[in-house]
Amino acid sequence: MSAADIWRVIFLLFLATFIARSSFWLAGNRIQLPKRVQEALRYAPACALAAIIVPDLLLTNAQLDVSWHNPRLIAGVLATVFFLIRKDMLQTIIFGMLVFTLARLYM
Repeated sequence: MSAADIWRVIFLLFLATFIARSSFWLAGNRIQLPKRVQEALRYAPACALAAIIVPDLLLTNAQLDVSWHNPRLIAGVLATVFFLIRKDMLQTIIFGMLVFTLARLYM
C-alpha cells in the first residue's frame, strides 16, 4: 500500500466519522425520533458501561472466573452494595479501589 493510499484511507475514515457524529447536530430539531426510540436511548449509556465493566469483572485470562478468588469480582460486588447504601460515587470509587487492593494483596 502506498503512502497516498494510506492518506486516502485516513481521510475517508475521518469523513465517515465526522458525518456520523455530526449528523444529529446538523439536523437539529428537524428530525424527531419516535418517543419509543427516545426512551430506549436513555438506557444506552448504562448498557455500554455494563458491556465494558462486566467482562472485566468476570473474565481472568480470557476464562470465566466467578470464584471468590477473583479480586475484581469481589471489589465490584462490594462497591455495588456500597453505592446502593451510600449513593456517593466518589466514596464508592475509593471504597472499591481499597477493597480491590486489599483483595489482591491477601489472595
